[in-house]
Amino acid sequence: MSELTEKRCVPCEGGMPPLTREQAGALAKQLSPEWVLSKEGPCLRREFRFKDFYRTMSFVNAVAHIANIEDHHPDLEVGYHYCRVQYTTHAIKGLSENDFICAAKIDQIPLS
Repeated sequence: MSELTEKRCVPCEGGMPPLTREQAGALAKQLSPEWVLSKEGPCLRREFRFKDFYRTMSFVNAVAHIANIEDHHPDLEVGYHYCRVQYTTHAIKGLSENDFICAAKIDQIPLS
């Protein structure tokens, strides 16, 4: 378990700088290696694959629950066998620790 899972997201209304690439890389080391820092722009993404639509939607609902508790919401792309999760903190046009906190909590969702 990562120390990120013990943290809570803090409200971000802007006014703070986004994480540097080095800071984001250090936090990414606390996540499952399937999470990828985008080279095109400041975002953190991962694709999850599932056996069927029911399992996909169960996962999506679990992600929504985390997002609502933390008040930090990802962009989701959902299909029959997959869910792509992407985090960025829009208020600062980059990555914040909140993105990594939520990703770490998603890593704890059972995937079977």
